[in-house]
Amino acid sequence: MKGLDKLTTTDLLAWVQLAKIQAKQGQVADRIPQLAKANPGWFAVHICCKSGKTISFGDTACMFPLMSVIKTFSLLYLLEHFGAETVFRWVGVEPSDAPFNSLEQLVADRGYPRNPMINSGAITLADKLTGKDASDRTLLFCQWLNQLAGCQLRLDEIMLASVRLTRSTTNEAIANYLAETSHLENPETALDTYEQICCISGRVEDLALLGKLLACENGYLSPQNRRIVNAVMLTCGLYEASAQFAVRVGLPMKSGIGGGLVAIVPGEGAIACYSPTLDTVGNPVVGLAFVEALSQKLELSIFG
Repeated sequence: MKGLDKLTTTDLLAWVQLAKIQAKQGQVADRIPQLAKANPGWFAVHICCKSGKTISFGDTACMFPLMSVIKTFSLLYLLEHFGAETVFRWVGVEPSDAPFNSLEQLVADRGYPRNPMINSGAITLADKLTGKDASDRTLLFCQWLNQLAGCQLRLDEIMLASVRLTRSTTNEAIANYLAETSHLENPETALDTYEQICCISGRVEDLALLGKLLACENGYLSPQNRRIVNAVMLTCGLYEASAQFAVRVGLPMKSGIGGGLVAIVPGEGAIACYSPTLDTVGNPVVGLAFVEALSQKLELSIFG
């Protein structure tokens, strides 16, 4: 059996049960009070195939904030609006072996963010989204995604209030340093935009539909931009664990501390998971275990 299309719910069930054993090895993110309310036992998966076939399993009604998963799509949005040459003047594509919120690395790199998947890169790109202020930018960006993917994302105001209440001092320091080194125009607007887009929320089905945009040819997006985003996801999407999972899974993936994980199977479809317990790097434990099992059993690795 090969390929996403051949998958049955029975196959899924076995791999979900195997993956869920791993949940005890992770912890729900607790820096943001609203995130800490998630049930560690929740797990949902939704798979969208190119053929139109879909498979869902688990707690699929759960709404969760995309958090860092959104970084993938702000990169896509800016590539579509401004082109690669401009975007890569703002951020690099180098993988990082430092934590996703490392100020030390940004200082060592003299304020040029190493890639769009870490906080310094994502805050820089949030500064470049189109719109007159943070709320306007978030709304335009969210509408663009919903229109393109046919999903139903929305800004979670309660989550946003919780994020603002416990604003990360590290992110503030990153934004200030980016401004000092002329990589940001307005650190406050950039940070506000970044916090808002991280609180764009949806269900696991919405995330799979977003992933499908990157997996399959469509009439809307430039194939070149899709390739760029997939490549950056593969090398940077799981922070300092990216290389390890490129070897073990072989698929472009992006995680978020909200528990979301999306994996792209180019030409075939997308796999989205929601599991709120995270490992020490900040990646969802159960989602990764599930995608790894799926990729190995179905031989999904892009490396053949």
